[in-house]
Amino acid sequence: MASDRFRPVFHPAGHDDELRTAVQDLRTGRWLSTRDLLARTPDWTLWTQRTQVLATVAAGTDAVQAWLAEEPRSSAAAVMHTRVLVERAVRAHRENHPRTEELWQGAWEACHVAARRAPDDPVPWVCLLALSRLDNDQRMEEHRLPPPGPMLFPGPWALLAEADKRDPYNREAYHRMLQFVYARRADASLSEAVNFVQWASSSAPQGSALHVLPLFVRVERYRKENGHEKALDLHWVTPDATRDAMRALGLWFDHTAVARASLLDLNHLAHALWGALRFIDGARVFEALGPYYATAPWSCRTRDPGDAARVEEVFLRARGRCLSAARDRRDGD
Repeated sequence: MASDRFRPVFHPAGHDDELRTAVQDLRTGRWLSTRDLLARTPDWTLWTQRTQVLATVAAGTDAVQAWLAEEPRSSAAAVMHTRVLVERAVRAHRENHPRTEELWQGAWEACHVAARRAPDDPVPWVCLLALSRLDNDQRMEEHRLPPPGPMLFPGPWALLAEADKRDPYNREAYHRMLQFVYARRADASLSEAVNFVQWASSSAPQGSALHVLPLFVRVERYRKENGHEKALDLHWVTPDATRDAMRALGLWFDHTAVARASLLDLNHLAHALWGALRFIDGARVFEALGPYYATAPWSCRTRDPGDAARVEEVFLRARGRCLSAARDRRDGD
């Protein structure tokens, strides 16, 4: 009966308690906890993850601008200012805002300023990758460079290489590259995306979040094919789909600290294992998620992705099925 009362929590900070405090302060316009948190962030991987979450909140406030005005020599403030400008430009592009070009130009310039201020930081280069999707026609030369391997596409490969040089296999950098693929050519984006994630994950070490990338592409294919409308859905139980889910489990989940893992990655893995009918394996991921969840990819299973109650219902059904299978296994033992 306890599972019937369970209600998942959506929070961008997930398991990162320190980040949750900083997010709450930013929402009220206070930036000191953000500065202090970033000052004690131990590595580029966590730095990238935290600055991304903080920027999504700070984009609706003047908190980071106030921080930069108060501490103009702070490289952390400059990077966060860049994050905020990029977030605003991407939102403007998504909403077809008339100031998109202006915001894009300002964000692009801020990226280069931040790259000079913080030459070892991968985030300015990740931000430039985020902006590359705004260049729909690949007018900028840096967005149509020759690929590093066969079956890949012209794109911002030098930007990815700069991020990689500073933080190898940076999760966000590769996700930004995947978003560029989707924005580049609607007619061939899925095949190009498949080739890209296979290329990216093939060289990634154990514990790298890049092993989860194929699961994101699988969700996008399902969404575009309106998979939820099919009476018999075999999309998730094919040998290829099961292999992708089990590779992500064995090569990423089994070698990563859950407290540092992306909620999106955990949700995509839980969803893929449930879809592949690997319920006991899925239970391990649901247990690691604890009280937290993300609406993606569960929203792809509904006719209305904006129906929060329906999306939560899908998540709870999957969670309940997997945890029940795990309990039955333990009871049988």
